[in-house]
Amino acid sequence: MTSRPLVTALYTSVDVQPTEFDYPGWDKTSPITIRQRWSGVTAPASQHCEVRLLWSDRALLVRYVCRQTERPLIQENAPLDRKTIGLWDTDVCEIFITPACDAPNHYYEFEAAPNGAWVDLGITIGPDERETDWEFQSGMTTAAHISDDILTIVIRIPWSEKLPRPQMGDEWRVNLFRCAGTGDERYLAWQPTHTPEPYFHVPEVFGRLRFV
Repeated sequence: MTSRPLVTALYTSVDVQPTEFDYPGWDKTSPITIRQRWSGVTAPASQHCEVRLLWSDRALLVRYVCRQTERPLIQENAPLDRKTIGLWDTDVCEIFITPACDAPNHYYEFEAAPNGAWVDLGITIGPDERETDWEFQSGMTTAAHISDDILTIVIRIPWSEKLPRPQMGDEWRVNLFRCAGTGDERYLAWQPTHTPEPYFHVPEVFGRLRFV
């Protein structure tokens, strides 16, 4: 596992909220760039996305800063007080997290859109099919804004029984994604899945998430 690509989440004693796009602690974190399509082909710079992660005693926070030169593809009437099924067909930023490294085929999916819509799901990859827990409720919150062709999205995921608060130095499994635009070219991944068709649910390629 130590050979897998690594991202880090930096501890903060502050209970940062999603609307704190410019919280000074973000600048102290190590950035990750999503620049490849799911296939491994490098995407144009107009689709690239920088991701930074923080964690506190209460939650994990993920900030995406993306180029957004075209009008976002969104669900115009998506509710903001409950999950939006099918959000993955629009422009979204995503994180898949496996808190138990000895069970990599069971993980959690979190997505947020430029209009603040969101979805959270529990995923289990079985021998024959993928099972989805549509009723999973993480308590996640999001915020987003666009300025000067830059889209910023923050996802806050509180610790819970299913995603317990980590200890300093713990490692989980993770992958990060962005979907922007239309067609197969819209699917970007930090760790490409290299599947024949666009597909993100490949836990074998997940990298490491270390809490520091």
